Amino acid sequence: MTIPARRRAGGRAANTARRGGANLHQSAWRLPVNTDAPTEPLGPEGVQAIHDGAMRILEEIGIDFLNDEALEIFRKAGAIVSGQNVRLGRDFVMEMVGKAPAQFTITPRNPEKQITIGGKHILFGNVSSPPNYYDLSIGRKVPGTRQQCADLLRLTQAFNCIHFAGGYPVEPVDVHASVRHLDVLFDKLTLTDKVAHAYSLGPARVEDVMEMVRLAGGLSEDEFRARPHMYTNINSTSPLKHDYPMIDGCLRLIRAGQAVMVTPFTLAGAMAPVTMAGAVTLSIAEALSAIALFQYVRPGCPCVIGTFTSNVDMKSGAPAFGTPEYMRATQMTGQMARYYGLPLRASGSCAANVPDGQAMWETSNALWSAVQSGANVVYHAAGWLEGGLIASPEKFIMDCEVLQMIQRYFEPELVATGPDDIAFDAIREVGSHGHYFGIQHTQERYETAFYSPFVSDWRNFESWELAGAVWTPERAHRVYKEILATFEPPPMGDAERGALEEFVARRKEEGGAPTDF
Repeated sequence: MTIPARRRAGGRAANTARRGGANLHQSAWRLPVNTDAPTEPLGPEGVQAIHDGAMRILEEIGIDFLNDEALEIFRKAGAIVSGQNVRLGRDFVMEMVGKAPAQFTITPRNPEKQITIGGKHILFGNVSSPPNYYDLSIGRKVPGTRQQCADLLRLTQAFNCIHFAGGYPVEPVDVHASVRHLDVLFDKLTLTDKVAHAYSLGPARVEDVMEMVRLAGGLSEDEFRARPHMYTNINSTSPLKHDYPMIDGCLRLIRAGQAVMVTPFTLAGAMAPVTMAGAVTLSIAEALSAIALFQYVRPGCPCVIGTFTSNVDMKSGAPAFGTPEYMRATQMTGQMARYYGLPLRASGSCAANVPDGQAMWETSNALWSAVQSGANVVYHAAGWLEGGLIASPEKFIMDCEVLQMIQRYFEPELVATGPDDIAFDAIREVGSHGHYFGIQHTQERYETAFYSPFVSDWRNFESWELAGAVWTPERAHRVYKEILATFEPPPMGDAERGALEEFVARRKEEGGAPTDF
């Protein structure tokens, strides 16, 4: 993407950059509450049709579990197990799913950053898992590094509209896979004090991350297991399959009292039926089969049902995101999550390759569909490009502007109707011949009356041009660089940091997680 870049030293452009650091103009830390009624495209008969379709899949077709422990658990539970295929009766599934809590909390090492998942809360997380990175200073797509991953974790910590630290914000491919989780979790736990995620990619990694979260919080084994302090998110291998490591990781986490999210990745027309109702039905069946397993093993364990149903470009086969179909699938899954009494995970996403207009309209569609669906957790809410293959700091900054607007949208004062809000006396004072700029009612409120952006530019074209004609991604890049220049890690006790360092060093000496290379 070519952006004309004429720079100047002072004025509002410089002020915008300065706000990106310690003086970043942002909303305070809080857990937003979605006060709107959800969008429900399905009538009661539609909800019942998807539910019945999902139950028939589980009863008549079954789900393959490529995990011997899960197969043995299902046998004991009375399921029909044939090889790796598991068929489940709807009464059993509904009984198990009914044991899952509708709401729960996760407490990180900083208790002030505790999050509540469920109810009407809507929480946002950083981009997770892209193998590649792009920013304006590089100007091209490159493999991710530990330094880039750490810088994106700094953004995760800096923004109050980001409530949890998801997976690796970019995969640091310069660190060997056997020890990558040790380095990235060390960075995550020292550069942020927000709720952290563990990948379910083999027993060693899950056990290591649980121990690192425990050490970072200065917790005993009993204290760690007493309530959730972290979570994992898994995807099914659509169609109709759960693999070994993800189910294994979830079983380890729930037995240790931690939270799990089950998010089938169903692309209509490729990994799921081309119809959105069919794709959602398949997704629901895949998710409920795993949640039923976890509730059978540990009744009441915290589980979230996820939606990542979209469509493919039927001309190229490439995934598409932020489409009308994606939005409707998210809304429909929200209805199903409420039907089952489960918290819902959705995502911010786009197919755009650079932080441009397409990136923002597709991501905005995805984010607002999460709002409309009543989602409680929004993954990849900031920084995602190219269908999840690229992480971008400029996109991260631009997305956070949108997230702050969504949070502002839900602030109670915007819909307050008290006497001062109706403002009858102010209306009488101005009458039909004055204006509201100078009256006392405005003067008392003007600083906080409206949303104030940190990267948007609201000047007219001439003023913008005179100021250097700086495009939005470049303004976002300046904010990103200023945040890095002024970033201060959240405090951590010497004992906790020392324990983390010692653990990482020991596990590296032991070889970390086993790999075949």
